[in-house]
Parts: sequence; C-alpha cells; structure tokens
Amino acid sequence: MNSQDRSRRSFLKSTVVLAATAPSLIGSLRAQSHDRSRKLYAYVGTFSSPLRDVLPTQVDLPPGNGRGVHIFEVDRSNGAMQPVAIQETGTSPSCLAVNSQGTRLYSANETDRAEHNKEGTVSSFQVDQTDGKLTTLNTVGSGGAGPTYISIHPSGKFVLVANYFGGSVAVLPILADGRLGAATDVQRDIGELGAKKAANAPPGSFAISGHDRTHAHMIQSDPTGRFVLHTDLGLDRIFVWKFDDQKGSLTAAVPHSTSLPPGDGPRHFAFHSNGRMLYCLQEEGSNIVLFDYNAATGGLRSRQTISTLPPGFAGSSFGSEILVSDDGRFVYAGNRLHDSIAIFEVGVEGSLKYLGEEWTRGDYPRSFAFDPSGAFLFCCNQRGDNIAVFRVDRKTGGLEFNGRYVPVGNPSMIALIECER
Repeated sequence: MNSQDRSRRSFLKSTVVLAATAPSLIGSLRAQSHDRSRKLYAYVGTFSSPLRDVLPTQVDLPPGNGRGVHIFEVDRSNGAMQPVAIQETGTSPSCLAVNSQGTRLYSANETDRAEHNKEGTVSSFQVDQTDGKLTTLNTVGSGGAGPTYISIHPSGKFVLVANYFGGSVAVLPILADGRLGAATDVQRDIGELGAKKAANAPPGSFAISGHDRTHAHMIQSDPTGRFVLHTDLGLDRIFVWKFDDQKGSLTAAVPHSTSLPPGDGPRHFAFHSNGRMLYCLQEEGSNIVLFDYNAATGGLRSRQTISTLPPGFAGSSFGSEILVSDDGRFVYAGNRLHDSIAIFEVGVEGSLKYLGEEWTRGDYPRSFAFDPSGAFLFCCNQRGDNIAVFRVDRKTGGLEFNGRYVPVGNPSMIALIECER
C-alpha cells in the first residue's frame, strides 16, 4: 500500500439488511433495530460444490469450500458472529432472500439441476424464531440454468429469479405455507451481445466476464412493486417489466430496456431511498452509472458515470456489490481483485463523489450487507474463505475493520434476520 492509499484510508476512518431483499424490507427490518431484546442471526450463502455442471470446462472453477447455508448469532454490540448451525445442501446456495416477517428464507442454488430441463433450483426454508435454525420446505426449478440472484416482490407473494447461465428471469409464487410453486412466468433475454472489451475498463485490464451469451445477473422490483428490473451482463442492458402481482407475470415496459456502455457488463443495482434514483454497478467496467428513475413509467435516464477504483488505478478488477445507506447519504461498491469497498458521498441531486476505499481484509469480496441498525457491515470474501466485519461511521460513511474475521468457505452472500427470544 503506498502513502497516498494510506492517507486516503486514514482520512476515511477519521472523517468520513439485507442485500438480498427489496428496499421496503430493508427499511422495515432496520426500523426494528432498536429492540435489543430480539436476537440477530446471520445466514451466509456459499459455493458448496464446483460449478462443473454449469460452467464451460475452460473456466477457472470455484473450489466449493462451503457446506450450504451457514448460520451465526450476531452480537449487536460488536458484530461478533458465533456459529449456530449449517444447513447442508451441496448445491451452492449462493444468493439468499428473506420475507418481511423474517420467518422464511429462500436460496438460489447455482449448481443444482432440475429434471430434464437442465435448470437450477430455488429452495424455501422455515426460520425457527427461537434459535434461528432452518427447516427445508421445498425446492423447485428456477426457470433456467445457474440461478445467481433472487429477490422477493414487495407484495410478498412472489420470488423473482435471475438465471445467469440460462439468460432468463422467472417468477415463482410463494404459497400460503411458505413453499414455492412452479414458475408463473419465464422470460428469456434476447438482443445483440455487447463488446468483449469494456469501454470504461482501466488501463491494462483483462477483466472479461461473459459477453459470450446472454447472462441475466440481478432482478428486483422497484420500491412501488409496479415494475421489475433486471440486468443482463452479456447484453449490456437493464430490462424493465410491468409486473402483474395477481398473475405473477411480466410484460415488457415501453421502452423495454436501457443500454450501458459497451462491454462494461451491468451486474447489480440499488435504488436510492427516495425511489427516484438508481445506481447500477458494471462488473467489467468497474464503474457506477447513476440513472434518474421514473416511477410512473419505469423509464431510466443516465446522468453520471464514475469509477469505483482509485485515481490512477491500472490492471484488472471486477465490480461486485453495490449498496446505498438507509439514510441515502452514502453508496458502497465492491471491487474484486482490488479487494476494496469504494465509498461515495451522495450529493443533493444524487450525484456521487468518490471519498476513498477500504481494504476488505480478504480475497475477492463478492458481496456485503449492513446489520439492521446500519452500525456494522459484513463483507463476504469469496476466495479468502472469510467474512470481515467493519464498523460504519454513520456521519462520515467511513468503514473501520473491527479485527473480527469469521471463517466460512467461499461465502457468497449474507442476510440478517431479527428473531424473537
């Protein structure tokens, strides 16, 4: 680390839940955070088997060091995580989503295949409110190969799935007992593939993810529930759908999609708390594009593009996760290979100002999440086989490592649930 990096990070420290759920759920859980009588549990999705049945043979395969969904009890005062149990699956539950009551958890199983369709699966679990343990309810097909992201529609009646290797998105109904039904709609991405080289890649970058085919990467409803958005990394586009919350169906909005810079590879996005702005993170371009969002039409208008990497960076890095603080004042973006979390201040009109970055204390930060109070950030270092815990300075946005490492094999995503004692 050079002196410039040290000074930037020192400045951040001194001056400066749930990623898998819809914005309305994040707000509801954080509103409960002052009730210290409630236990807090962390659920960590992992890569628990190699992706040999999904990925091309030439791809460098994740080792699959996880064992399923790892469960921890979290100490609210210091962020310490004590192991409780492991829900062993062997199917790489790499993305998790939690219902608004904290009673059900859903996992996208990235390596499992269902029946003759060669598709992935999604599982539903009951959350024990006394000890946080999980009971499997059922598992259904995801509507495509390699489901990499799921979220819950604000109505609470549907799970939305993005199938990365299948290039499709699907809607799964949530039944009265929490189990999942067969897909009510499946839509396959169509369009011209983007450039293999990112338009905004840093000098010397070899960050190439997947412009070989369509790759649906994230899907989530807007805060109103009227529209559903999803990214396709291979097409360099964000698609917008009108959503029928009675039938569980998707209908193309007009316009149906918005382009990102060629080859930049849109991965994840996050709405601002005001619902009028959307921040989209590009995996290969390592940048964030700010869009004005029209809640009446689902329309997107780009207004700013800013790098997630420090000035002067050269080489390869892959963008991973993006979160907006619940007060809307800061945006956090993950950089894999650079192994940092970039921190941005949100201006009056939503424009971002780069403040600096924090080292993630591990290799390949795939995702991160805040606890319900926003006081701690938990970072999943996928190749480092650990979760690192940071204190969040709510006034300045800065992150400070609290010295706590949590060993987990290939952690992919963390979700936090408050349960009754």
